[in-house]
Amino acid sequence: MARGSKASYSKKQQRQAEHIEDSVKSRGGRTKDAERIAWATVNKTTGGAKKKKAGKKKTSKKKTSKKTSKKKTSKKKASKK
Repeated sequence: MARGSKASYSKKQQRQAEHIEDSVKSRGGRTKDAERIAWATVNKTTGGAKKKKAGKKKTSKKKTSKKTSKKKTSKKKASKK
């Protein structure tokens, strides 16, 4: 059996793991190996658990950047002779 709770995975990821597990079993794989292969494949393809945690809000990181154009004035220095 796979280690750890699978509650932090989304419903889609859980369905994917279930389908992969069924596929491995239908090809003659052991139940223990099928579950391990299924979750390893889900982690590989989706990057791990994706369910959002309670209390975490998505914040917008929009920055308002106002560029101030500073004109450089070139002053010619009078050379003394």
